Amino acid sequence: MVTVDFESKEHVNMPVMEYLERNADLYGEEVALVELNPAEPDGRRMSWKEYSLIESNAFAPYRREITWHVFEEKANRCANLLLSRGIRKGDKVAILMYNCLEWLPIYFGILKSGAIAVPFNFRYDAEEIRYCAELAEVDVIIFGPEFIGRLETNAERLSQGRLLIYVGDGCPSFAESYHLLVADCSSSRPEVGPITDEDDGAIYFSSGTTGFPKAILHKHRSLTQAAQMEQKHHLTSRTDCFLCIPPLYHTGAKFHWMGSLVAGSKAVLLKGTKPEIILDAVSREKCTIVWLLVPWAQDIVDALDRGELKLEDYELSQWRLMHIGAQPVPPSLIRRWKEYFPCHDYDTNYGLSESTGPGCVHLGLGNISKVGAIGVPGYRWECKIIDEHGEEVPRGEVGELCVKGPGVMTCYYNDKSATDEVLRDGWLLTGDMAMQDEDGFYFLVDRKKDVIVSGGENIYPVQIEDFLHKYDKVKDVAVIGLPDRRLGEISAAIVEIKEGMECTEAEIEKFCLSLPRYKRPKKIIFDPVPRNATGKIEKPALRKRYGSDRLVEKENQS
Repeated sequence: MVTVDFESKEHVNMPVMEYLERNADLYGEEVALVELNPAEPDGRRMSWKEYSLIESNAFAPYRREITWHVFEEKANRCANLLLSRGIRKGDKVAILMYNCLEWLPIYFGILKSGAIAVPFNFRYDAEEIRYCAELAEVDVIIFGPEFIGRLETNAERLSQGRLLIYVGDGCPSFAESYHLLVADCSSSRPEVGPITDEDDGAIYFSSGTTGFPKAILHKHRSLTQAAQMEQKHHLTSRTDCFLCIPPLYHTGAKFHWMGSLVAGSKAVLLKGTKPEIILDAVSREKCTIVWLLVPWAQDIVDALDRGELKLEDYELSQWRLMHIGAQPVPPSLIRRWKEYFPCHDYDTNYGLSESTGPGCVHLGLGNISKVGAIGVPGYRWECKIIDEHGEEVPRGEVGELCVKGPGVMTCYYNDKSATDEVLRDGWLLTGDMAMQDEDGFYFLVDRKKDVIVSGGENIYPVQIEDFLHKYDKVKDVAVIGLPDRRLGEISAAIVEIKEGMECTEAEIEKFCLSLPRYKRPKKIIFDPVPRNATGKIEKPALRKRYGSDRLVEKENQS
């Protein structure tokens, strides 16, 4: 077992709302949040050089911003609205919205009221929305215009015993207008009883890749731990500017942003993932820290390789850190990234919603030589690897990764049996197979349920995926197990080829000759690799698509 101790005078002893109040008091007139939407009204995007000639960045027609003072006022109005409608400490308020300037003030308004914030995945269909609302016993759903149709499907059932509040123009008949309601609410800090570390703060949902998601309950201490940890891991300062692209409902995006909350620095919410849009945003807003998912980083280096992007067309000198999380990172991608951005610090963060998102394990800014590892225990975290009997394994051997720290969930809400399966004496069993090297760094081998057992041999798909990523024609790859009468399972590689290139099965098979025979994919399939909103490969969907229903059933049972 390895524990990394960081020197700190800070303790997890304050709710994150106090950081917002501090920032409003100390830095009230400074910009807190910017929303950038590349779809300008006239359909034309200015180059950053045109943009830089404008005296005020606020002139940009698709750019909105709020100061820390306005941020807190909006959060206070939301809290006072909820209190006026009878919401009390421990009630649950769901958010179903795309990233926008209103999202975080509403989230903090919920917390300030003493209620529990319940972010919904914006990809949920109507049935999943209903299921999650009932599982988490939600009292209020605050939703945006993109979800009118999905809520209308179950409006009668959803409105029984709960409020439906709409954020946007043209309020549907089955809901109440958020903007009309908050207009009459005070912008002063709400009068509620003390909110402590031990109070329930938020419910997040598992990714739901094996069926309907589980509701993950966290106390306020988890939120504060994640915020303080992010600031320390990435040394976020008052002069930094964080570019946030992934969805805020996800723990990763929100808690990476909370490093900016702790530091009192600006952040940018970007609607768009194309390479030129990302580099434009970094240039325009002078972003210093950018969190990318693997596909977006891959797209940027591919566009640079093709000459579609030229670094000299952008102002990127202030960009100091690129970090990646939410999925295994191919080392070959980072090597290519460093060729274009040699001065960038790099970090990768491992975590799961049950550990309040990313950071319970992280590579660390000074450990670029260990690219391929997920890293060492994060700030205030412990890690160990166990076998099927719960005993720690020697270094170098594969077992299940377990983590322990102040960000571990309280439970799966209303699901004691599922909770008991993953929480043991304060340790969270992650379901990820890992190994630890001689220097104490942890390497992710694969998801426990994704391990392929072929002819008695354990095959770890991530290892094969990392290998295939090195082939210069491969854009993305996923390796899954398919049923086989003789071997039980065989490995199949779903390979997505880079734009404008051609590739054959024979080429891939020849490239794989340097792998041990049992690791070579037995089947090559050329097809796009599906990923969810947080960049994770949707392997159950691939198994179902390619005839592995038996494995899907096995996974659902687990």
